[in-house]
This record gives sequence, structure tokens and C-alpha cells, in this order.
Amino acid sequence: MATAYDNFAAHIAELNDILCSISVLKWDARTQMPHGGAETRGHQLATLSRLSQEHFISDKTARLLDAAEAEIASEDPDSYRVRAVRQTRQYFEIIRKLPLDLVGEKAALEPVSEGVWAAAKQNNDFASFAPYLQKQVDLARRQADAIGYAEHPFDALVFEYEPSMTASKLRVLFEGLKVGLLPLLREIVANDKPLEKDLWMREYPLDKQKAFGWEMAQKFGYDVNRGRLDIAPHPFEISFTRQDVRITTRYKLNYFPMALYGTLHETGHALYEQGVDPSLTRSALAIDFLGKYPVGGTSYGVHESQSRLWENQIGRSRAFWNAHIDRFRHYFPEVGAEVDPEFMYRAVNRVRPSLIRVEADEVTYNLHIMLRVELELGLMDGSLKVADLPEVWNAKMEEYLGVTPPDDSRGVLQDIHWSGGGFGSFPGYTVGNVMSAQFLEAARRDVSGLDASLEAGEYAPLLGWLTENIYRHGRAFSGSELLIRTTGNDLTVEPYLRYLRAKFTDLYALPL
Repeated sequence: MATAYDNFAAHIAELNDILCSISVLKWDARTQMPHGGAETRGHQLATLSRLSQEHFISDKTARLLDAAEAEIASEDPDSYRVRAVRQTRQYFEIIRKLPLDLVGEKAALEPVSEGVWAAAKQNNDFASFAPYLQKQVDLARRQADAIGYAEHPFDALVFEYEPSMTASKLRVLFEGLKVGLLPLLREIVANDKPLEKDLWMREYPLDKQKAFGWEMAQKFGYDVNRGRLDIAPHPFEISFTRQDVRITTRYKLNYFPMALYGTLHETGHALYEQGVDPSLTRSALAIDFLGKYPVGGTSYGVHESQSRLWENQIGRSRAFWNAHIDRFRHYFPEVGAEVDPEFMYRAVNRVRPSLIRVEADEVTYNLHIMLRVELELGLMDGSLKVADLPEVWNAKMEEYLGVTPPDDSRGVLQDIHWSGGGFGSFPGYTVGNVMSAQFLEAARRDVSGLDASLEAGEYAPLLGWLTENIYRHGRAFSGSELLIRTTGNDLTVEPYLRYLRAKFTDLYALPL
């Protein structure tokens, strides 16, 4: 006989199935769908989104929740059963505040808006995208008002991605990072010397770029029997349960790092998803109730901590190039014959204030995030108009990085996030950067011989520690809880700044 929890779990599994179907349609829209399909795809997504919300906020969900809560009342508060019911209750109370017409409008607009954005970026035509961006801003404000907030409308939106964050907390975090990053950046710029070879003026055949990145993803532990690699205008990872976890990247003939580090970044996300405990499949602990797509990870910040850890702290390390220079030479013999691992390490870590966030080095990357968050705060509280975005974007780029975009394609149009209504998602990148250093410090403390394994290009010990302490739990524990359980501390910038200072002091021979 089924228990109250069994009935609850079966109901949530059906919701997970609907949301996974939405995700399949979104993946297809971004990778395979012909441009002409955007409008009808929007209708399909709107229908499924309304159905998912109706399913979740129904009286049946309320009854099942009540019964499950009564049944598990005396159980371990850290058990997956208790955590699943508790999280479902939390999101049930939030999502029932969202009007069904708002959910439908957002879902219908997304593929159309993303299509317009892609064309606008290609054609350097912000004016064509501005009306769609205005619609996304208006819908985001309506969503914030429906959910409610104490201080700033942004707080209601960032909750969807990083529940522990607010606008005021982000300002404090950003100020702490600026204190460490800006002096370091000034020192590096003052001590910068051109590399004797410019590797990125060469041509790297795209099929070989894909093959090298695909091999490295598998080296890290990506299970290709449960995944695939495709091309998208903006790289992303998406999962339809842990059994089907897909990644994308993009390629540029004469800029090899774009594809490689895009692949490694998304591989970090995928390792998280593939590492979720199988028992959580189709459960409340492997689902994004707010409907971006079902994810096993507990928040965007924790998810980004893994993509940034594998991309940067592992993939851009000296140990990585020492271990894999021979494979690089195998795929690119003409270039590989001219460089040694130390040169590659220096080349992929060159600090240079630049225009494009996804190509930014580790020292300047968070300045790109701060700029975007500040603009979102203005859009949400009405102090910044959509029409003024290109001008304000360019001014902030000059202020923070000393560079001015020559066109909107390399400025305000470079990211896909706003076209899909992803306001509040950018902070996850910086939160993830900070977390990544805390997690890796803890792994080095706990795993004997970890650095020797990394030097040998063996990643199973690190992946095992991350799976045991982070991945397997899905959404059971918050980012703060995971940090405290593994490192003993909540979010703090010191390990991240310590990592950056040590790495780039060595690379640029800075004064100690």
C-alpha cells in the first residue's frame, strides 16, 4: 500500500516529467530548431508551462503535501524525504502567487525573444531587440511584484537562482571582491609583457577543436553515454534527469580557447548533474520548481562553482597543460611543436581587460558580472531605461575595465540571458567563483595526494570528493549548508582572492 510520501513523490515525478519536456523543447530551440519555428514553439512552451503550474499549485498538491508533512514529522530533518517535502512546500507557497497568464506570457515570449536577440547580435542591431527586452523587463517586474520583496524587486528574481542572495548582500560581496581584485589588476597591467608568440592568430580546424575538447571532457569524467556535445550561439548545459545531460559550446577558427573552455565550463555543470544520487531522479530534490529547467544542483551559484572550478582551477592550471600537452600536439601538430606546457599555461591565463565576458580572464571576469548586476538593478527599480542600456553599458565598461565596445554586438547584446528573461541569474557566476576556491581548498585538505593526481591528469579522486560532498545531494542542501558541511565556513571571499593572488603573482612575477 502506498504511503502518503509515496503519493506525494509520484505527483512530483509527473511535474518533473512536464518540466523535462519543456527543457527538451528549449534545448531544441537553441540548437536545432529552424528560425521559422520560434512563434509556434512559444505556444508549445506556454501551454506546457501553464500545465506544469496548474499541476503544481493544484488542490491535489496541497492535500498531498499536508499528508506527507504529517507522515514525516518525526523523521531526521536532514533526510532526503524531509528535505524534499520542505522544499516543495516552500516553492508551492511562492509559485501559487504567480498568475497563470504571466507564466504563459513568459514562456511564449522566450523563444521569440531569443531568436530576435540572436539576429540582433549578428547584425549589431540593438533597436530591433529593444522592444522584446522591454517586454521581458515588464514581465520580470510583474513577477517580482507577484512574489513580493522587502527591499528591492531584484530580491524576488535572484531568489530563483541563488535563494540566499539579495541586492544588499551582493553589494557587500562585490565591494569585498573589488578590494582584492582592482589592486591586483593594476599590478598585472603594469607588469604585463607581450607573449613572444600570438597563438590565437593561427587557424585551428573546428573538427579537431571539438575532438580535443570532447576528449578532455571525458578525461574529467563526463559520461558520454548519458550526454552529448552540440553547438549553440551561447554555450549552456541542460539536463533531463541525470541520465540525459547535454552540453553545448561554440567555435572560432582562430581562437582555440573559446571552444575548449566553453566545453570544460559546461562539463563542470554536467558532472554535477550526472553525479546526483540516482534515488533522487524525478524527485523534488532534482527539479527547478520555478521552471527554468529541472536541475539537480541546489542553486546557480553552487552549479557555477563547479563549472568554474573545472574550467579555471583545473583546466587553466599548470598541471593541466603539463599532463595534456601531448594530446594538444596530437590534434594541432604545427602549433604544438612550437610551444611547451609553460607557454600554454601562460597563454590561456593572460590577463587582459577585454570586451567579452565568456572570454574574460579570471581577474577581470567578476567585473563583467558586477556591471550586469548593476544594470539589472536599475532596470528592475526603473532608474534605468532599456533605450539607455547601450550607452550606460559602454560607460561602465570604460569605468571598470578601461575598454569601450566598438559596437553593441560586443557590448550590450553579447549575452543571451536577458532575451530569455533571466534577470537575477548573473550573480551566480560570481558566487560560484568564490565558492569554487572554498570547495577546492577543502578537497585538498581531505584527499591525500590530490595535487599529485591532478599533475598526472587523473581526475577521479577530485570528482569522487565532489560527488560525495556536493553532487549526490541534488537540491537537498542549500549553498550555505554545503559550504559549512564541507569547509566549516559560509561564503567568504578570502580563499578565492588568495587563489588569484598566488596564481597571478607567480605568472606575472609580481612583488610578494
